[in-house]
Amino acid sequence: MRLPETVHLSTWFIFLAICFYFIIIIISVTVVLKENRNPIRALSWVIALIFLPGIGLIFYLFFGRSLRGEMLSLKNRRRLQHSFEPYGVKLQDTDMRKEQKNLVILASQVCGYPLTCNNEVEIITDGATKFETLKKDLEAAKSSIYLQYYIFLDDKIGQEIAGILERKAREGVEVKVIYDHVGSFSASNSFFKKMKDSGIEVHPFFRVNFPQFANRINWRNHRKIVVIDGRTGYIGGMNIADRYAYGNGKNKELWRDTHFRVRGDIVESLLHSFLVDWNFRKKEPYFPALPPRQDLIRNKKGIQLVTGGPISTWDNLSLMFLKAITSAKRLIWIQTPYFLPTDALFNALQAAALANIDVRIMMPAKTDSMLLHYASFSYISQSLAAGIKIYLYKPGMLHAKSMVIDDDLVTAGSTNFDFRSFENNFECNLFIHDAELNARMRDIFYSDMKDCEKLQKEKWKKRPLGHRFLESLLRLVSPIL
Repeated sequence: MRLPETVHLSTWFIFLAICFYFIIIIISVTVVLKENRNPIRALSWVIALIFLPGIGLIFYLFFGRSLRGEMLSLKNRRRLQHSFEPYGVKLQDTDMRKEQKNLVILASQVCGYPLTCNNEVEIITDGATKFETLKKDLEAAKSSIYLQYYIFLDDKIGQEIAGILERKAREGVEVKVIYDHVGSFSASNSFFKKMKDSGIEVHPFFRVNFPQFANRINWRNHRKIVVIDGRTGYIGGMNIADRYAYGNGKNKELWRDTHFRVRGDIVESLLHSFLVDWNFRKKEPYFPALPPRQDLIRNKKGIQLVTGGPISTWDNLSLMFLKAITSAKRLIWIQTPYFLPTDALFNALQAAALANIDVRIMMPAKTDSMLLHYASFSYISQSLAAGIKIYLYKPGMLHAKSMVIDDDLVTAGSTNFDFRSFENNFECNLFIHDAELNARMRDIFYSDMKDCEKLQKEKWKKRPLGHRFLESLLRLVSPIL
């Protein structure tokens, strides 16, 4: 019996479609392997491409491609560096330990920012205080306001900040704003248009639209930086959103976070970082006039800015975290909303705990992402087995990103302890070498411990079987979450 011609055509079409799909998969897998990326991450993408037909390919096109070598051109980067080099001090003029000096040298090598020793630092751990302080500083601005946030919402806090910026722009203050296009998706276009109409220069970072959607959706600018008159700066984990001051969700639970208000030479580094992001892909870079330096507090301890992102030659912040952890002698205390460490970092934490170093990790009991929640919890059993102490923060979402090492090192900023922050996001942290500030951060950690449940191995083993399955499943793809 002879089959109809349409059946033959359908069979050939299916055969060609399958062949075409497998050719695309082979090419994609080859590209993944040629990038010489993290082998665990590469394996995750290979598994997704092979065993999730169609979906794996779409996810790779959107979330798996490398961005190294793009953004600010080498020519413009050199022009920016030559026209504006942040002020710093020489290592020989400090009394730092050898381990601290090595960390400073590493930071200088990977991202170029100098060590500074003429600074004042204020730690802010609640949103209401942060926004009230920020609003006062913005109101007092005389010449310039440079503001950069991952999330800039048009809620109550956002409207208040925008209103001040608009008023200062009308007064003649130069105001520039960078917001992340994906992070601020829920803010209306009219909100940003109103700012532009008042004289503010407002730009979304990596606007996501067609046909560049697949090229841009995964590369997010997660930095939170404010520079006012070149003298006062802000850096940390808080975005511009009501959740930090008024709470979020049905129970209005506050997001607990950590932010720094700084004055002194470190502000020049923050300004430089802002300008790099402002000038990306611009033919004519913008270089502002710098105000005279201020003599604040001269000491022999220092603060250094470390930035990182998908365009960096090295995994800057991952290397800095690894160096800091492996140099620890007494304690390593970490606060993070998501705990998805690289193998190197997780092994370093386990080795430290097994060597009787006091390793503590504080994360939220409930997060804003169920996928990341279970993926993070997949590391708890091994952590407890190695002697790492795990604390689950109960009152609300713990969004702080900080690490305290021994008695004289603190790092905090926008960087989560996860793959995305280390490899895909544009991030920034301060590394602070100071015993007094270290003690204050340890006190804050102690205070937060009162609102935590400390996990016990025996109790953790009794968690539901379904939770264990989700943890194991999401652990396999955690490098690409």
